[in-house]
Amino acid sequence: MRYRLLGQTGMYVSEICLGTMTFGSQGYWKVMGGLAQDSVNALVKGAFDAGVNFFDTANVYSLGQSEALLGEAFKALGLPRDEIVVATKAFGVMSEDSPNGRGQSRYHIFNQIDASLKRLQLDHVDLYQIHGFDPVTPLEEALDSLNDLVRSGKVRYIGLCNLAAWQIMKGLAISEAKGQARFQSVQAYYTIAGRDLEREVIPLIEDQKLGLMVWSPLAGGLLSGKFDRDGKGPDGARRSTFDFPLVDKERAFNCVDAMRVIAKKHAATVAGVALAWLLHQRAVTSVIIGAKNPEQLDQNLAAGALVLDDEDLASLNAVSQLPPEYPGWMLERQGSNRTKPPSKP
Repeated sequence: MRYRLLGQTGMYVSEICLGTMTFGSQGYWKVMGGLAQDSVNALVKGAFDAGVNFFDTANVYSLGQSEALLGEAFKALGLPRDEIVVATKAFGVMSEDSPNGRGQSRYHIFNQIDASLKRLQLDHVDLYQIHGFDPVTPLEEALDSLNDLVRSGKVRYIGLCNLAAWQIMKGLAISEAKGQARFQSVQAYYTIAGRDLEREVIPLIEDQKLGLMVWSPLAGGLLSGKFDRDGKGPDGARRSTFDFPLVDKERAFNCVDAMRVIAKKHAATVAGVALAWLLHQRAVTSVIIGAKNPEQLDQNLAAGALVLDDEDLASLNAVSQLPPEYPGWMLERQGSNRTKPPSKP
């Protein structure tokens, strides 16, 4: 297992992070996995034994069950607190009965961190992330609240999920102006079949030295190699009942075809190639993997050892390349005039 710095924190996290969306069975989240405590313990132990020190959850996953199951696993397995990095999130609906049971108000954030810590059986989380953009709460209020949580010791670092580039930059500017804790990480959807992040967010990430955590690296299982172009897939597969995230399926299956060739060359799986491609991307800090059983976990962990050569990467980049879009193509054209040393005839 390799480890990478998370943003500018000085904290190292494993390049593969264990996601916990499959933990618990409350509400519609049961379609993600519905795992109970014994299965959770086995996955957490398998990941930790393989060198994974990074675990990502959220208050909304199975309405708190995921956090509770993860916390109980840490306790049952006796994992050293100083050897694990725990990330969770807040924003989504935690109560349909309360008008304040969601969002990024100071009221909700303070309530949710206490509830999350209780479920996780921890006195602090290492990374606390806003789980989306709240259009009715000023970003300043959310950042003030997160900064106070850092100062209180309940949170070590803060991050964000699923924001546009301008929203991320606005947040960083507010924090800098106020001398507050700044966002250190971005959690976002990014796959070989969905490279939209490269247009605006990844250039920002690289410029501002933020960490990038990738969610749904297999596009909800579509890049596992187990689905046909006509939509047929294995029984019980998540994509069969929950067609998310959005993806250009024609491009996705073109990528799968290219990955099959490379998988055969390396005696690997299609899913392994998809994960390895992400791990070869300079901006990526950690790829969040999910699993329903130890076999899936081991297959996903194996991607860390898969080294793609230049020919592999060129093939994959060609089939997955984004179509040119303004102002990107203009910026590239203008930039080329400045990156070449001037000369005289």
